[in-house]
Amino acid sequence: MAIEMKVPSVGESVTEVTIASWTKKDGDHVKMDEVICELESDKATFELPSEAEGILRIIAKEGETLQIGAPICRIEESKASVESKPLETKVQEVSVSAVPENKPSAKAEILDVKVPSVGESITEVTISNWVKNTGDQINMDEIICELESDKATFELPSPQTGKLTIIAKAGDVVTIGGIIATIEVGLSNAVAAAVPAPVPTENSSSSNKDNYASGHPSPSAAKILEEKGISASAVKGTGVDGRITKEDAQKAEKVVATSSPAASTAESTSASKSSVEFRGQKREKMSSLRKTIAKRLVAVKNETAMLTTFNEVDMKPIMDLRASYKDKFKEIHGVGLGFMSFFTKACAIALQDFPVVNAYIDGDEVVYNDFADISIAVSAPRGLVVPVIRNAEKMTFAEIESEVVRLATRARDNKLTLEEMTGGTFTITNGGIFGSMLSTPIINAPQSAILGMHNIVQRPVAINGQVEIRPIMYVALSYDHRTIDGKDSVSFLVRVKQLLEDPMRMLLAV
Repeated sequence: MAIEMKVPSVGESVTEVTIASWTKKDGDHVKMDEVICELESDKATFELPSEAEGILRIIAKEGETLQIGAPICRIEESKASVESKPLETKVQEVSVSAVPENKPSAKAEILDVKVPSVGESITEVTISNWVKNTGDQINMDEIICELESDKATFELPSPQTGKLTIIAKAGDVVTIGGIIATIEVGLSNAVAAAVPAPVPTENSSSSNKDNYASGHPSPSAAKILEEKGISASAVKGTGVDGRITKEDAQKAEKVVATSSPAASTAESTSASKSSVEFRGQKREKMSSLRKTIAKRLVAVKNETAMLTTFNEVDMKPIMDLRASYKDKFKEIHGVGLGFMSFFTKACAIALQDFPVVNAYIDGDEVVYNDFADISIAVSAPRGLVVPVIRNAEKMTFAEIESEVVRLATRARDNKLTLEEMTGGTFTITNGGIFGSMLSTPIINAPQSAILGMHNIVQRPVAINGQVEIRPIMYVALSYDHRTIDGKDSVSFLVRVKQLLEDPMRMLLAV
């Protein structure tokens, strides 16, 4: 029997894909979930796994463009797969002779563990690590592995109680719905007792003692140990199966090696013989988030006509206003009065005045938004994220400050949801907190513009014919010239400058 494979759905707005390359040839024997080809859409490239084991029969060639749902290949059942099928897929039965006569024979059911859907725009995940090993007895809802998408890391609980068999290894990239493990469920205690236990050997006891979790740090623990420069092998784990937890990493201290006088003499002698110092290197696999960021940034540079316009803002009026009211503001509203609320409010007002800056391109159309959902770039432990402040044009300064604090806290705790990071119409990024004087921020696609804030520096400026020292900030607006003309971009930035240098304009809406 042959199984016809079709092009899967890869997103709401994607209607067709191109076959980038076939990793297997026509007539090859392929296994289930083995990658057979790479498909390319207008937004991403992804791998297509085989839906069954058998002989591959290619229908569409490399370079062909296919509609979603179109046939791409067939998997014909081979003789080898037919013969091996009972061993791999049939439910195993325990013989009646091994069970007491008054108890019925029990059957073991094989349950597939599949990658769950974690968001509309996510088509694949990476297996960060396995918390459990093949052969482990696991309980329902017990964490068995950690999955990492391009936006978040999450834990996968077991859907059933039973014996775990791992299919996909740590580091493998698996599409949504792909099978990563199986769970053998349904065996009764009587049947389990009737099955003779394997005789322990030296190798088996060693493997049980030194399993994958033993001495293996969690993602947060690994980051802390890396920052401290401590090897995971030097830390004793207190977690499940000896796993190194975040608390273990925080308590760990680097041991300074001491050497004897004889060893020191030998080292100095060997050092004098060679003038070349040892220089180490370290390689780390890019995370899914970092790979996605890289692809999108390159796509923005290649697909947009990006330009940047600059201006400077005299921050003295805002700083004087904050100095006068920040204590009273915090006493009443419970949050501090920072610069971000002024910039967010100023941009929200300017976006209403220049709607083309708040628009984006969708195919052959320009979509205009009558609301200002402003994305705020935040540096999180896993990388740069951009949570969104919804309807900023309707919010007060206190509401904006509260939302900024809430989103920034969730970002640093890696608790942001997909809904909180999607749908922005304009972005603000503040490189000034890291000391940046001037930069050209890159557009956050599919948006058409981004405002870059920078550090505040005391500079001499001319005020009413007199030279004065004022706190000046350079601001930059990067924009897509395909939709935004130079006049609109410059006028938008001038409007933001006017609102910031005279904050009463924002309060009076003039």
